[in-house]
Amino acid sequence: MANFRYVIAFALLATVATFVPADALFGAKTKDVTKLQIGVKFKPEKCTVKAKSGDEIKVHYTGRLTDGTIFDSSIERKTPISFTLGQRQVIDGWDSGINGMCVGEKRKLKIPSHMGYGDQGSPPTIPGGATLIFETELVAINGDKTQN
Repeated sequence: MANFRYVIAFALLATVATFVPADALFGAKTKDVTKLQIGVKFKPEKCTVKAKSGDEIKVHYTGRLTDGTIFDSSIERKTPISFTLGQRQVIDGWDSGINGMCVGEKRKLKIPSHMGYGDQGSPPTIPGGATLIFETELVAINGDKTQN
């Protein structure tokens, strides 16, 4: 009877694998986007100051390609990136996607190619035309980590 259960389980798995693409089962690839998509993953209850153009900010992030490959992470380096928001020091998707964040807020940014590295990419890690996915957390605005 136990062997019969294994045969049924194997047959069921084989049937599912035949009709369902592997990336749907295992979450391997997400779709490219044509517009910036901003998903708020966490927002502090209290937010008195929001990041705006001209602010010096610090952000922790992990950057992925749509196939799930991590191409960069400040978290692994244990050092957030610092830049002035809205001054084109980073890709356009970041200047737009981080604008309005609160300290401690976490966002997922899906950035279309034209707001990232475009058709040329950033070899060797980012191919041309790539949609970029960033998990971000705003760490500080103008040096203050407690502006909530």
